[in-house]
Amino acid sequence: MTEHRIPALLGGTVVVAQVGYPLTPTGAARDALTVGTVLLFAAASLAHALVSRGPRAAAGLLAAAGGGGLLAESVGVASGVPFGGYEYASSLGPAVLGVPLVIPLAWMMMAWPAYLVGVRLARGRAARVAVSAVGLAAWDLFLDPQMVGAGHWRWADPTPALPGVPAVPLTNYAGWVLVAVAVMAVLQRAVPAEPSPADAVPYALYLWTYASSVLAHLAFFGLPASALWGGLGMGLVAVPLAVSLRARGLRGRRGGRGTDRSTAPSAPSASDRCGRAAGAGRAARADG
Repeated sequence: MTEHRIPALLGGTVVVAQVGYPLTPTGAARDALTVGTVLLFAAASLAHALVSRGPRAAAGLLAAAGGGGLLAESVGVASGVPFGGYEYASSLGPAVLGVPLVIPLAWMMMAWPAYLVGVRLARGRAARVAVSAVGLAAWDLFLDPQMVGAGHWRWADPTPALPGVPAVPLTNYAGWVLVAVAVMAVLQRAVPAEPSPADAVPYALYLWTYASSVLAHLAFFGLPASALWGGLGMGLVAVPLAVSLRARGLRGRRGGRGTDRSTAPSAPSASDRCGRAAGAGRAARADG
C-alpha cells in the first residue's frame, strides 16, 4: 500500500540530507539543513509509528518523546537539572521556554528507532526499557560534541568531561540516561510492541545513524574522540542489532532452500520398492 512507502521515502531523504551535511559550508545554509534533517527524520519516525502501529502509537510517540523531551529540556535550561547548566543559540530556529522547537523533535526522531531496536533485542518489559534507553542515550555521545562544535549550544561548566571531549560535561550524559529511561518506560506503556518485519526502516535509520556518525566525526568534523566514544557506546546496541538482522537473513535463506527440497518429489527408498514388489506378487497369485 502507498502509505507504507512513506516512511521509507522519508528515510531515504534523511540519508541524502545527512550525506550533504558535511559537504555544506558552515553558516546559515548548514543550520537550515540541520533543522530540515531533523524535521525529515521526525516525520519518518512518526509516519512509521502511524502506519505500522496505528494512530495511538503515533500519539504516544509524540507525547512521550516529543513532550517528554521538551519538558526535560525546558527544565534543564531553566535549572541545570538533569543535564547541567547550558543554553541554546538562536541558530536552530524558533524556541519555546528557551528550547528550540526542533529539539523535542530530535528526541522523538531517535526515540522511535531506539525503542523498536530494544523491542527486537530484549525480552521482558524492564530489559526492553533498559536496552532502548541505552540505544537512545548513547546517540548523544555523537550529538552533543557535534552540535557544541557547530555553536548550537554551549555548557556553562563542561567539567568533568570524557577524555578528548572537553566541551561536554559528564552530567549531560547522565541526564540523557535518566530522561531516556523515563521516555522508554512511558513508550513501553503507551505503545506496547513486538518485533515486526515492518520495522526495517527504523532499524536501517538506527544503523545508518551509527555508521555515518562514526565516519563523519572521524573524516569531516575533526572529532576523533567522540567517534571513539560514540562508536563504543552506541555500538552496544547497534552491533547486536546488525548481528540479529544478519542472522535472520541467513535463517531465511536456509529456510527457503529447505522448503524447496521438501516440496520436490523424493526418490523411493529401498524398503518402499520392496514393499511394492511384494504387493505386486501377492496380487498376481490371487489372480492365478
